[in-house]
Amino acid sequence: MSITKEHILKALSTVPDPDLGSDLVTLNMIEDVNISDSEVSFKVVLTTPACPMKDKIEKACIQAVQKEVGNNVNVKIEMTARTTSNRIDPKELLPNVKNIIAVASGKGGVGKSTVAVNIAVGLANKGAKVGLIDADIYGPSIPTMLGLRGQQPKVNTVGEVQVLKPLEAHGIKTLSFGFLVAEDQAVVWRGPMVSSAFRQFITDCDWGELDYMIIDLPPGTGDIHLTLTQTVPVTGAVVVTTPQEVALADAKKAIGMFRNDKINIPVIGVVENMSYFTPEELPNNKYYIFGSGGGSTLAQKYDIPFLGEIPLVQGIRESGDSGTPASIADKNSISSLVFSNIVDNLVQNVSILNAKNKTVQTTP
Repeated sequence: MSITKEHILKALSTVPDPDLGSDLVTLNMIEDVNISDSEVSFKVVLTTPACPMKDKIEKACIQAVQKEVGNNVNVKIEMTARTTSNRIDPKELLPNVKNIIAVASGKGGVGKSTVAVNIAVGLANKGAKVGLIDADIYGPSIPTMLGLRGQQPKVNTVGEVQVLKPLEAHGIKTLSFGFLVAEDQAVVWRGPMVSSAFRQFITDCDWGELDYMIIDLPPGTGDIHLTLTQTVPVTGAVVVTTPQEVALADAKKAIGMFRNDKINIPVIGVVENMSYFTPEELPNNKYYIFGSGGGSTLAQKYDIPFLGEIPLVQGIRESGDSGTPASIADKNSISSLVFSNIVDNLVQNVSILNAKNKTVQTTP
């Protein structure tokens, strides 16, 4: 049998992308098909370098090709990625940032910044290029969580313009108001000043090429939220809550804010923090201190994906205080596995959202 490119594409047209609901050939995810007497090679271009289905897709491709042309043929696959984006206007701010994801909560104290940091670091750990903006001017905590306390960003001159250079830690680029003021200095600014400072983090900073920019918003619904939506197109938002009714009531307001006609940002999903307490010495025990199932019920009510629940464990607090986020501190810990699952669910839903919005794939 003489193997042709048509044979290979026919075989690969039976391999679906589990998230996008179509096959790899129809989705233009197959490139550079090469054939020799004993070997077939090609590229599979995924929608994100952090794709959790990478190994499953690769295995399915090998099985499909060998079923079509025979098991004696060696199948060599290069698994690569071109992150999808709906930000197609090159005149936009941050044209090299493919997805902007806001992390928000209706109230403070639910662990929003912990979630934002661990999502950002988790994405980078899976191979994505990631930036993180700490937009909580009144309570910036990301310098501590990333082990960058006391450091300041450098200022570079690009042409005639001075721009900030983000600091880097754990594979991500980051800026925070906490880098610009002393830890014991209170920031007493009115709304317009806060919005102006936040806008500078976007307009006057050299972020370079990013697959994902995570923005840790202040709690509540206020000036920075409006400034964000008026400054750059946002891919979507993640809403963080705890299971208790008091937090859920405010989370509903956050969802309502993003769905407001003046803002109109898709909610990618809900994350429930402090879902249950698990003692280190009894890892299989779960104590639902703040109630049970509130986050998943909220997501179901508003027809929003539920991205996962995070336990209340000592290691997450210790990791945040030490500057090594829980998602990478101990890859075999409960908290690391939980955050890895949340990141997987997040990138899957971003890819689905981009596909629904008739996105294009931008050049990496």
